[in-house]
Amino acid sequence: MDKSGLKMAFGWLKQRRGRMKGISEAGEGVCFGRYALQALEPAWLTAKQIEAGRRAITRNVHRGGGKVWARTFAHKTVTGKPAETRMGRGKGGVKYSVAVVQPGKILYEMGGVAENIARKAVLVAASKMPIRTRFIVDSLTPSRGSGSKH
Repeated sequence: MDKSGLKMAFGWLKQRRGRMKGISEAGEGVCFGRYALQALEPAWLTAKQIEAGRRAITRNVHRGGGKVWARTFAHKTVTGKPAETRMGRGKGGVKYSVAVVQPGKILYEMGGVAENIARKAVLVAASKMPIRTRFIVDSLTPSRGSGSKH
């Protein structure tokens, strides 16, 4: 992707590091599916880590005919200078992009599968994450095939 495309996608090409203080104020509830993977620690998740987790869940969930939602996106660009470069000469080029994740943020959601399949898929995805996570079951959403319409 050229620089003009990055500027359109991220607003500004090079961003400041910022802070990961506090807990998540948005995206902490299960909205789309019945099961979710929730972050318990603050971190930067790279786009590669997010995609690896999504692929791991998709491989396990689509066997059961379920649906997966990724609730995070890597909006922040991270820059870096080449090794053995002298001081000065401005900020380095963009190396990769990250998502700033705070405790309580839902990373992935899934629905339309049995709980044991969802647990297995989340366990595989959690192993790809650099942070502690937990499995959440939304008790307000009725389970599939429960027979209750209320």
